[in-house]
Amino acid sequence: MPKFLEPTAEEVKIEKLYRDMGLSDAEFEKVQAILGRDPNFTEIGIFSVMWSEHCSYKHSKPFLKQFPTTGEHVLMGPGEGAGVVDIGDQQAVVFKVESHNHPSAIEPYQGAATGVGGIIRDIVSIGARPINLLNSLRFGELTEKTNRRLLRGVVAGIGGYGNCIGIPTTAGEIEFDERYDGNPLVNAMCVGVIDHDMIQKGTAKGVGNSVIYVGLKTGRDGIHGATFASEELTEESESKRPSVQIGDPFVGKKLMEATLEAITYDELVGIQDMGAAGLTSSSSEMAAKGGSGIHLELDRVPVREEGISPYEMMLSETQERMLLVVEKGTEQKFLDLFEKYELDSAVIGQVTDNDRFLLTYEGEVFADIPVEPLADEAPVYVLEGEELEHNKPAHNYDDVNVEDVFDRLLTHPTIASKRYLYSQYDQQVGANTIIKPGLQASVVRVEGTNKAIASTIDGEARYVFNDPYEGGKMVVAEAYRNLIAVGAKPLAMTDCLNYGSPEKKHIYQQLIDSTRGMAEACEALATPVVSGNVSLYNETRTSSIFPTPVVGMVGLIEDIDYLNDFTPRAGDRLFVIGDTKDNYGGSQIEKLLYSQVNHEVEHVDLSEEAKKGEAIRDAIRKGTISHVQTVGKGGLLMTLARMSAYYQLGIEANVDLSNAQLFSETQGRYVVAVKEGQNFDIENATEIGKLAESDEFKVVAQTHTIERRTSELKQNWEGAIESCMTSVD
Repeated sequence: MPKFLEPTAEEVKIEKLYRDMGLSDAEFEKVQAILGRDPNFTEIGIFSVMWSEHCSYKHSKPFLKQFPTTGEHVLMGPGEGAGVVDIGDQQAVVFKVESHNHPSAIEPYQGAATGVGGIIRDIVSIGARPINLLNSLRFGELTEKTNRRLLRGVVAGIGGYGNCIGIPTTAGEIEFDERYDGNPLVNAMCVGVIDHDMIQKGTAKGVGNSVIYVGLKTGRDGIHGATFASEELTEESESKRPSVQIGDPFVGKKLMEATLEAITYDELVGIQDMGAAGLTSSSSEMAAKGGSGIHLELDRVPVREEGISPYEMMLSETQERMLLVVEKGTEQKFLDLFEKYELDSAVIGQVTDNDRFLLTYEGEVFADIPVEPLADEAPVYVLEGEELEHNKPAHNYDDVNVEDVFDRLLTHPTIASKRYLYSQYDQQVGANTIIKPGLQASVVRVEGTNKAIASTIDGEARYVFNDPYEGGKMVVAEAYRNLIAVGAKPLAMTDCLNYGSPEKKHIYQQLIDSTRGMAEACEALATPVVSGNVSLYNETRTSSIFPTPVVGMVGLIEDIDYLNDFTPRAGDRLFVIGDTKDNYGGSQIEKLLYSQVNHEVEHVDLSEEAKKGEAIRDAIRKGTISHVQTVGKGGLLMTLARMSAYYQLGIEANVDLSNAQLFSETQGRYVVAVKEGQNFDIENATEIGKLAESDEFKVVAQTHTIERRTSELKQNWEGAIESCMTSVD
């Protein structure tokens, strides 16, 4: 009698069971050709997750090849768990961003929590100690009860995991738009620091070396999670709730500390997180990178309950697990280490001298697959794109009601303070956070040094939808400006490409054009891509999401001393760097007044961005400047209002702008506070006013003067999201 009641290979083929796993008929035929026979149930399950969009990037791989991946500071680029960039003194920064969109739509708390846990393990598997977390989130409008529920669960999940494991959440960004109704985006980023000589790779090599499993016992949670992440959300998605994994940050903390100790052992050959596709992806990818075969004896895998089949073991995405390859004969040393940390562990296999991915259970073969085709020969699809027709006349902004637009934008959740949300995150655990969430990029000190890592995460979805090519450039430039604004030297970036179905021609064209723009910006700003993630099929019954490429960027601050005096104060003079033009395509005023994006094109000058950025960074380091704010969503007037509200300082300003231009989102602008008595001479800088020790916010434009109490601004700006979240339908 068979140990496990599973469909036969013949039933898989005749009943086309592979379709439910996400494989097409053509892909099934390719599997048959690779094996030279029909795959059995376990084998086709393994191919289905390894060849899913989430794991193989089969629709996006051609675009990823555009990105520059090498540079002066890059030590390790795409292909490993995370990117590694040199920061001097034989130290490096390790970072990556990942999406957990579909799971968060179905089960927001666990979807977000396991997204955070997974990205932490990616950093730890390289051997780095995490120093901070960031997140980029998208939700539908908070006027809808469902969106409030999703936001509440996601924020609780991010805080619940990060706070328990003891890593500060120091920066992020959130936007709200009806295009994300039912399909929120949850992108989590982690940054860590490592010494050069401790950098690990996920590789399995050395014939006879042992494979060790460590972490939570394998259960049935998360089975086919990678497949679930590679398909559109439908009404049936609710039934896939079991596909959402369950995180355990307390075990995650023990696993992190045990892993960081394990990498100090010379006998460690390779290590990889069991993330998407769990044991399947970690073991097969390690074997492929090592040019080896691997034999796993699945009856040795620690399991949560009896009767879990090889198919379930290999496809489970149970959280808090790592896979190690260690030198033969040293297994007990590692097992003793994991026992010290009260973690389940076992030797479950060995590296072999052939190219086979061999799985047995009590001696019976359940899978025998060539390693290289499984890991590296997923089909790649090059489709046909088609640009959307844009023949609408330009919107009219001649009669903008400044007072009304100001108040409505200030309290819209996209522009309003996110304090109500990020106050749920521990921002200072570890005592190295220098700049906390609120207005700027994160800055975290590198412990034991006078250096710091600045990090930011940004997305500009409406701009990308407005003009994918220019929008792609704008996303990278925005992240670059945010690092410049705290005095950091931008080093490199990671990206998360969130789009709808690539099988729709206009969305495929968005991918083509926006990634081309991103690649050009990476080259121009010397910020190569060292890691990343792609999340496609973000669709609901009614629409696709906006194309939402998210950029996480890190920068180096070599000496943090200037940050001791980097706070705006009364008497500082205010300057705007950069010209303001009539740029409203994809802007918040366009959304407020006209709802839809009208595709009015704006161009970004990348060479000017780099030139301007260097000049500002130099002035910051010289101590001339007390604060820099990039001019972003809502335009110059909203930027000044946020500064006034956040720092509780009055502002007296005079700007030569029309009413609408107060809200223009022209790219490449900064607001700079210059210390009293300091000379400030940067090209294209215009003095507009000063900060004051008062409760008055006053901005005089060409035909209108707007005045508010600073205390009133603070109350409205900081209270807007809480008011939405506590409202009763």
